[in-house]
Amino acid sequence: MEAWSVVAWSVVALCVLAASVGVTAWSLAYARRRNLLDQPGQRRSHTMPTPRGGGIGIVVGVLVANLLVLVTGDGVDVSALLALSVATLLVAVVGWIDDHRGLAARMRLAAHLVAAVALLAATPLVDLVLSAGVLWMLVAFVLVLAIAWSVNLHNFMDGIDGLLATQALFVFIVLAVLCAMGGRAVEAERIGLFAVATLGFLPFNFPRARIFMGDVGSGVLGLLVAVAVGWQMLAHPVAAASGLVACSVFVVDATATLLWRMMNGRRWYSAHREHLYQWLVRGGRSHVRVTGMYMAWNLVVVVPVLAWMNRGLSFPATNGPTTASSYTGPGLEGLLVAYGLATLAWLVGKRHCIRAARRRLPRS
Repeated sequence: MEAWSVVAWSVVALCVLAASVGVTAWSLAYARRRNLLDQPGQRRSHTMPTPRGGGIGIVVGVLVANLLVLVTGDGVDVSALLALSVATLLVAVVGWIDDHRGLAARMRLAAHLVAAVALLAATPLVDLVLSAGVLWMLVAFVLVLAIAWSVNLHNFMDGIDGLLATQALFVFIVLAVLCAMGGRAVEAERIGLFAVATLGFLPFNFPRARIFMGDVGSGVLGLLVAVAVGWQMLAHPVAAASGLVACSVFVVDATATLLWRMMNGRRWYSAHREHLYQWLVRGGRSHVRVTGMYMAWNLVVVVPVLAWMNRGLSFPATNGPTTASSYTGPGLEGLLVAYGLATLAWLVGKRHCIRAARRRLPRS
């Protein structure tokens, strides 16, 4: 597929934005009419009954983007586009059902694994697996698990106003820029449309949530983040680990919390309020402030690490080659720095929150 002109991409982006905003507004009225509300509770971080399921706007926005790519694009990889659409629909349908009446965890996980397989089936990896290469079978297995984990990870991190939507926007924008700098204009445009679809939902959810994203949106955003990271990894000469660094604050919070609960004998798969962002809210900080803290981490830590990893990389000239005079490889050092700092911040923050909570307990 050839890249669009700026005008053509802008027209497509406006269509995607309109679809996302329109469907999110419809979902708000629908949720109120159907009494589809998240009620406050011990395992929730909100204090008022709030409609859920607004992430359907993001889903429709992405599907509209895929349709316009298919209709207007030149040299489109139809099988890959269909695989992305099918995977998106599968995750969205499972989330939509779960938002309405609940669904067993094993059913959701099975659907997420099938969606991951569908995505990978449209890539050259499937040919390598079919050639009976044991190593490539292992790689495919790991990738399927990684995609499914991304879907669930982003669902776990969707617990306060604006947090997931702003994080997804940040990741999409960063990865779109890196793909463009790596000479992958088509992927940059597609990731940019993911960002536009997310942007259409954001005003309904931040700074005050009129509607929650729900599983229908959080799972799909997790899938799209995994897709965007995969596209970015192919954008030579961009450091391959850049996408993982961009996602570091969510990956560490979700993974460290999961491990912490398992080590303490908790039911890791049950609903809880043990993520660091939830502890910060429980400590009296507003949703806006906590979301701002996570974004500040991205701007103060992640962006400089990414700039260092990709030092010397510049945007390619029109019809010219991409240059990276100081490109140093996959960027594993930056990955270690970002995840090391994020883990340290998680440990310090969690310890501080727990100590503060203990001090607030009434003395006997």
